[in-house]
Formats: sequence, C-alpha cells, structure tokens
Amino acid sequence: MNLNLAVLIDGDNIPSAHVKEMMEEIAKYGNPTIKRIYGDWTSPHLSKWKNLLLQNAITPIQQYAYTTGKNATDSAMIIDAMDILYSEKVNGFCLVSSDSDFTKLATRLREAGMQVIGIGEKKTPTPFIVACDKFIYIEILRKQTEKKDNINQKDHNKESIDKITSKVISLISVTISDLSDDDGWAFLGDVGSLLQKKQPNFDSRNYGFDKLTPLIKSIGKFELEQRENSRSKSKLIYVKNK
Repeated sequence: MNLNLAVLIDGDNIPSAHVKEMMEEIAKYGNPTIKRIYGDWTSPHLSKWKNLLLQNAITPIQQYAYTTGKNATDSAMIIDAMDILYSEKVNGFCLVSSDSDFTKLATRLREAGMQVIGIGEKKTPTPFIVACDKFIYIEILRKQTEKKDNINQKDHNKESIDKITSKVISLISVTISDLSDDDGWAFLGDVGSLLQKKQPNFDSRNYGFDKLTPLIKSIGKFELEQRENSRSKSKLIYVKNK
C-alpha cells in the first residue's frame, strides 16, 4: 500500500540546504500529500528557506514567537498533526526535526495506527528516534549528494560514517537467529525489517553502504546465499551466522 504522508517540518530546527534530497527520500516511503513547514517567517534566520518552499511546494505556516525561550513552532506543529490525524486524509506522518519535544507526538500518532518516519540530524535525542517507526539522519542525505556531485569530500565523509561496532554486529547476529530456520538461514529482507523495528535509526547508509547486503558482507561473520525465487525470476538472498 502506498502511504499518503503528512510532512511536517520544524523550520527552526532543520537546515534548509538539503530539502530537495529530503523530499526525494520521503517519496520512497509514500506520497507526501500534505507538506508544511513551521516557523516565524519574519525572522531573518529562516530566509534561506523561502525560495526552496516554492520549488518543493511546501506551505509555510507563520508562527510568531510569543514568548522568549518558549518554542511556539512545536505547539503549532503538534496541534496541526492532531487535526490532520482526525481528518483521516493520511495514513502516515513524516516529522522533520532534531527536537525531542516531538517524542510524545510520534508515540501518539503510532498509537493511532499511523506510520511515523522521523528525519533529523545525528544530534537528535534517542527518545524521539525510538518513538518513530523509522528515523533517517540528514547527514546521510548530505553524503549522498556529495557522492552524486563527485565532490572530493573524503575526509568529511569519513567523519560522518558510523563505525561498525561489536554492538551493531551483535544486533545483526541476534536478529538473524530470531528469524532463522532449522538450518540457521534467514531471509535477508525479513532481517532488514526486524532490524528496523528493533532500532528505528538502523540504516546501512550510516555505515557507508547503500544496501544491507554489502554491509553484512563487509563484516565477514555471516554467510550469504542466493536462491531462486520460484514465483519470479528474481534472486532471494539468505543470511546465516558463521
């Protein structure tokens, strides 16, 4: 089923530079039927967003900062999200922010049966990440753009790639065991789905790999096997702990 998504962006909390890549990423998961960005548009620090909004058909929602130190943008986004939820026009939300204030909102939307995708920077607090079904780091999208443009940013890329730790290897290994048949084999597609459920920010791209297969190959602790799909001509990949 193709999800109809409401994309709600915290303009005060997200850099504007990679909005095009962000919208392309969101399109992989569904159809963004509602696209809104919240902020005080009288503020000069949001000026970079203005041209990008037209190019990406994102509706700006004006939210004055009534009180210093209080985030009015958060309140406006939360109220709108609940209005959209009750309108029953969408079956998923994409919350774009690095702010933990949206943790309760993500939890509430999922309780209502909504698919919730989060997008934010690596500084995003863990409670918000785990409250989402999936969480995508903006740094990944930035890195992909640099790769496409052939910009020589090797040092920058090394900095933004996460290390494959023993904890990550253990997570993959246990997940394979959870799904394996009597011979120890598990379908890689199922492994990827369960990894996502266990850890919403798990993404092969965080470790410098476009897909899960090359990531698992690089670790060297797992066996991979291609099998014929009886229903179609495609190959199915299975994985096993060595």
